[in-house]
Amino acid sequence: MMTYVKSAMIAMGCVLLLAMVATADETEDLAKQSQNPIANLISLPFEFKASFNAGSENNTIYSMDVKPVYPANLGDWLLINRFIIPVIYQEKLEEGQGSKFGLGNINYQAFFTPAEAGNIIWGVGPSIYLPTNTDDRLGVDQWSAGPAAVALATPGHWLFGILAQNIWSITGEDDEPDVHFFSAQLFINYNLDDGWYLTSSPTFVADWEADSDNTWTVPIGGGVGRLVRFGNQPVDFKVQSFWNAEHPDNTPDWSVQFLSLIHISEPTRPRRQSRNP
Repeated sequence: MMTYVKSAMIAMGCVLLLAMVATADETEDLAKQSQNPIANLISLPFEFKASFNAGSENNTIYSMDVKPVYPANLGDWLLINRFIIPVIYQEKLEEGQGSKFGLGNINYQAFFTPAEAGNIIWGVGPSIYLPTNTDDRLGVDQWSAGPAAVALATPGHWLFGILAQNIWSITGEDDEPDVHFFSAQLFINYNLDDGWYLTSSPTFVADWEADSDNTWTVPIGGGVGRLVRFGNQPVDFKVQSFWNAEHPDNTPDWSVQFLSLIHISEPTRPRRQSRNP
């Protein structure tokens, strides 16, 4: 299994390098749509992440998040359906444990957002975590839910945004720990020529059930990406690295992320920014 996971990382890196030398004919508008988590765009992102120095054994956690996005047209509104499906391979983290491979808690997010975007693109809706974990070490056997919101602005070549949620456990096994956490993912992108862009999208997490010394995870870092076309197929590639300036005991202190986002279809009705009369 370890060999398979490392081979997958190498393959992802090779694909990324291939993308970086591929001929790209992309507009900045499409690049920004790719960077917008609530764009009116059917897409299939894959995010591969390696998190290092976890547990008392200082081992590695590998994960692949499949994140399909499907927008539904509700007239003056769009309903952006987002799923995060985590597949995890976890090396031995503590003495006496073995490695573990399986599925984590699937997260479903639904954002209601105006079909006619203004200067600020925004959306609100529920975020729900399902007890789909195949092992206690890969998730929690609890149904959890809470409110989520996203807001973005795209001045010039920039894209700034935040996606935040606060989650509570609502039902599950009595012997399972309660869930109560906050997360906020920032989006900072500067778009260059030929589909290239600089990016930083750290996710800050606060576990409100933990003691004060183990509440926050604060990553610092960023990377580079490029949106290219293979024939008529737009694909977005991105690589980032983060150092956790603050993190709970025995959790990873740094990570590397590779992301590929496949555009299934471009928007059938482009979201135009409203103009003031």
